[in-house]
Amino acid sequence: MSFVETMIPPQAPPPAPPKAYTLARFVGSVTLGIWLALGVGIFLTVVNGWDPAKFAKYGPSFLSGLGVTLMLVACSVVLGAILSLPIALGRMSKNKIWSWLAYAYVYFFRGTPLIAQLFLIYYGLGSFRPQLESVGLWWFFREAWNCALFTFTLNTAAYQAEILRGSIESVPRGQREGAAALGLPERVAFYKIILPQAMIVALRPYGNEIILMIKGSAIVAIVTVFDLMGETRRAFSRTFDYQMYVWAAILYLLMVELLRNIWAWLENRLTRHLKR
Repeated sequence: MSFVETMIPPQAPPPAPPKAYTLARFVGSVTLGIWLALGVGIFLTVVNGWDPAKFAKYGPSFLSGLGVTLMLVACSVVLGAILSLPIALGRMSKNKIWSWLAYAYVYFFRGTPLIAQLFLIYYGLGSFRPQLESVGLWWFFREAWNCALFTFTLNTAAYQAEILRGSIESVPRGQREGAAALGLPERVAFYKIILPQAMIVALRPYGNEIILMIKGSAIVAIVTVFDLMGETRRAFSRTFDYQMYVWAAILYLLMVELLRNIWAWLENRLTRHLKR
């Protein structure tokens, strides 16, 4: 035995991983295997049962429904963003009446199902047709598309208001104090200093909200809006082929994945100065 070997103490064997960790890895591997097998099975089933004639016949209607879904989500998100700013300011206001009204609005639309809100507006307001005709609003609420757009706008405005409120309150107080020290008016400081920083914080939650809106838009098919899910239901009622729903699921997945990648690029682009 050499001198160096006598100076270096023998290394103890590494401790065995705890049983809980080993069990968790085993369960995770089994779950992943099940999902992979399920995915391969669905893929093979779709390929084996592929019918080009059905795809050629119902493909254009699927694309039409996809356009309706994108239009509905885009319009409701933009209108909801416009409506969310005064609601968020109301939630932060020291005026108790304004603050209470904003809180009640957010509490209702975040605490009730979206489908219940859609039914309340589409079916509920139909019970007040004479009153709506007297004020000239029946032309709007008699259309299922308008009711769906109105419902989605009110719903997403409540969620966006809470996202915006939390983002504004996360901006350090020193930013406001610095703006006041420079003599900037509160309105200018809010729109030029506070709000841009808050929007960076709110960027990822906004992306999640848009994704939820895309998936939640499928319920408008219940009120005869022929979006992607509406066209899928109509195609299935004529063919009784479950692959119609597989095509719809793939299109929804593509929409969400495309939006996720666009949002990730946008977030990296807008926050690149924070990573240096």
